[in-house]
Amino acid sequence: MIGSVWVGVSSVARVVCVHGIGKQVQGEDRLRAEWWPALSDGLRRAGADGLVTESDVAVGFYGDLFRPAGQMLSAGELPFTAQDVEAGFEQDLLAEWWREAARTDPGVVPPDSVDTLLATPRWVQSGLRALSGSRFFANVALRAVVSDLKQVRAYLTDEPTRAQVRSRVASAIGEETRVVVAHSLGSVVAYEALCALKGHGVRALVTIGSPLGIPNLVFDRLQPTPTEAGKKKLGVWPGGEQLIWTNLAGTGDVVALVKDLRPAFGDRLRSGVLSNGTHAHDAASYLTDGLCGRAIAEGLV
Repeated sequence: MIGSVWVGVSSVARVVCVHGIGKQVQGEDRLRAEWWPALSDGLRRAGADGLVTESDVAVGFYGDLFRPAGQMLSAGELPFTAQDVEAGFEQDLLAEWWREAARTDPGVVPPDSVDTLLATPRWVQSGLRALSGSRFFANVALRAVVSDLKQVRAYLTDEPTRAQVRSRVASAIGEETRVVVAHSLGSVVAYEALCALKGHGVRALVTIGSPLGIPNLVFDRLQPTPTEAGKKKLGVWPGGEQLIWTNLAGTGDVVALVKDLRPAFGDRLRSGVLSNGTHAHDAASYLTDGLCGRAIAEGLV
């Protein structure tokens, strides 16, 4: 890659998978071993079994960039508390997640019912407790939720971090790459990387559990900046005429709280909604669905 122009990278990966937040103690091979069976099952559900093998799949890995050097915690997580949730972006994103969890899960108390006069640390603590008791965040440690908030904030507000992460993903996309499948925060990274790789040969972008449509916090911070289109903004298309972009959102996926991305990126984009059960945001739950399998297959035939 020279500047923002794609010149062809030596690569045999026909499918590049881009992971989401919370993968800082994993790696390329481990994630490929986790994603490949689910991806293969999805292709089988779509009647496209055998289009690719595991050797055709690579992972655009960036998780280690969020792993502090020398950190030796057994779970690989920072010992964050509610007081570490910073004002501004992190608290705003927490409120969005909390509000969406309450909308989709009757067992979650909505933020509007909490005393707004509570001091900020106590309000944040209430939000984290509400999320940890939800079906979506079940069994997720409080410190992990805080760490996730910080990773999203770091990517979208810290330019050196953004550049490093995006470079990792862009370097995985080579001249043989035809499909990019991107999950969660990885969908934001993959979208920006493809926008920067002008002239790439990717035929199918499949985003799953994506936060791309969240206004203000995510959509309005994208690079390139969304353009004015009449009375609304429209995101830049991340490829040429050959690109098919499919976005899939789980009905109970709190991260993908804007399910339909067409108003933000245009009617060329195809949006679908899946039922992923209690694992609403899990990448494997998306990948095993026939809709996802068909979207991937379209870029391979």
